[in-house]
Amino acid sequence: MDLSDTLRTTGAVRAFHPDPVDDATLHRLLDTARFAPSGGNRQGWRVIVVKDPEKRRELRDLYLKGWYEYLAQGAAGLVAWAPVTDREAEAEAITHAPEFARAAAAAPPGFAESLDTAPALLLLLADLSALAAIDRDSPRYTFAGGASIYPFAWSLLLAARTEELAGVMTTVAIREEPGVRALFDVPETSAVAALIVLGRPVATPRRLRRHPVEDFAWIDGYGGAPLTATGPAVVK
Repeated sequence: MDLSDTLRTTGAVRAFHPDPVDDATLHRLLDTARFAPSGGNRQGWRVIVVKDPEKRRELRDLYLKGWYEYLAQGAAGLVAWAPVTDREAEAEAITHAPEFARAAAAAPPGFAESLDTAPALLLLLADLSALAAIDRDSPRYTFAGGASIYPFAWSLLLAARTEELAGVMTTVAIREEPGVRALFDVPETSAVAALIVLGRPVATPRRLRRHPVEDFAWIDGYGGAPLTATGPAVVK
């Protein structure tokens, strides 16, 4: 597949055929993804392939708590856990999470409820000693360290396309990091970065919809003249 087409069609996929992803395939995907960039080429990513059925169920249950809190915030019109948000409204919305749990229990299981049966579950960890977190001591929300981890996750999803697979990276499990850490014996020097779910997609990925470049790229200042393909208009 053409690289541009691959980039434009690799979206989040949450519905899979039940056949598992074998170890040889996972190894090939990780063997490709490991060439992702990272600060100082320190490659601070660590991966746990979750196979044990009981651990899968426990991971699902940990995930579901944060998932219903996520849904409750979205229903209240909030971006879940946004660094800039109304914290009182967020706290109020989260109190309604049990309502979403009850509604889910009465419906056919969705992606989160059936997480334990996903064809492949990969827990992505970050070795905190390997991250050049330039904004570590900033008074604002910090994110620079993720630049050395999340390109690996994206490379893994792109590599999956070469095997006619697809998947999604989800960070909801971070909400229950102590439980996840205990479940998989993760040392304090590493952090939970994401859960990557892979499988053979029920629906073939297609071109995605995104905001045009003019909506987010400006010249010489925030909110300035938008960057266009034709350049600035010439005044005569």
